Amino acid sequence: MTPIVLIHGGGLDGRCWDRLVPHLQGPVLAVDLPGRGVHPTSLDSVDFALCAASVRSDIDAIGFDRVALVGHSLAGCSMPAMIRLLGERVSHAVFVACTVPESGSSAFDTLDPEIQAMIRSAGEPLEPAPMDPALAKVVLGNDLDEEQLAWCSERLVPEAPRLSTDPVDLSPFDIPMPRTWVRTLQDLIVPAAKQARFAINVGDCPVVDLDAGHMCMISQPAALGGILNAIAA
Repeated sequence: MTPIVLIHGGGLDGRCWDRLVPHLQGPVLAVDLPGRGVHPTSLDSVDFALCAASVRSDIDAIGFDRVALVGHSLAGCSMPAMIRLLGERVSHAVFVACTVPESGSSAFDTLDPEIQAMIRSAGEPLEPAPMDPALAKVVLGNDLDEEQLAWCSERLVPEAPRLSTDPVDLSPFDIPMPRTWVRTLQDLIVPAAKQARFAINVGDCPVVDLDAGHMCMISQPAALGGILNAIAA
């Protein structure tokens, strides 16, 4: 089995994968991106290059050679930099409900204009903060039961602003490499239709549909684990 490296999405850390990991059959590493968990640093300093360097360092430290890189949600923006840095060490790239903007644009640019205007009108926050639990219930918890939602909410952390606002460079996707998109059909924060558009940005990327919400690693860990195990095998 090819080792699986799990890259969390925005406002989360490596703990978000804890319910999925027991369903994975081979070696697995759930990383913390810089600014959270085992990699504390100023969130304002975190960009795609720093994330890529951190992930490579974690992979080197655990001793993995070639890996299947699995990203969730906002990780779709930082994965190109990781693929560039790791090169042929990435045997397969998996995008789970990811945001992958067109090259030269940002995750913020993919938001509906009304939401962009609301964010701009609110002004810059004094410092990054975790997602409001009430908002998390709406956009992340539509297929989570009360216990699952509480478990998820306890793992929400502040996010690095630049991972949402910096433009992405998708040129690393020119590297020949198998890739798969896992599309979450009940997703409210990255709807299935938008994911179909993002999958095109990844290139030749077969789509596997999963009847789940955005936090499918919590609501349906066995189903997601089966998809990833088939890829790692």
